[in-house]
Amino acid sequence: MQTKLASLHLVLVLTISAVSAQTPTPVVVQAVPPVNATSPQNQPVQPGAASPGALKTLQDMKATNADILKKQEATLKQLDELQKAAEQLKIYSKRA
Repeated sequence: MQTKLASLHLVLVLTISAVSAQTPTPVVVQAVPPVNATSPQNQPVQPGAASPGALKTLQDMKATNADILKKQEATLKQLDELQKAAEQLKIYSKRA
């Protein structure tokens, strides 16, 4: 009994010493360099600075987006009608 108790005590002491000996290594994070205030990213765009090609591209994109929105609206209407029809079927099936 004494040897079991002594071996248990030894294992407990070794475990505690091993756990306390392990310290986490510090994580070093590099600082982000400051952004230069005169960089081109921070300068405002002048209204007349857009090229005609870019303006045409944007207008085409706007027209395409409008078409997509119209198609999505029509699809949503169809889905609403289907949902209403499904709800009516549920009501009729509960009555039967």
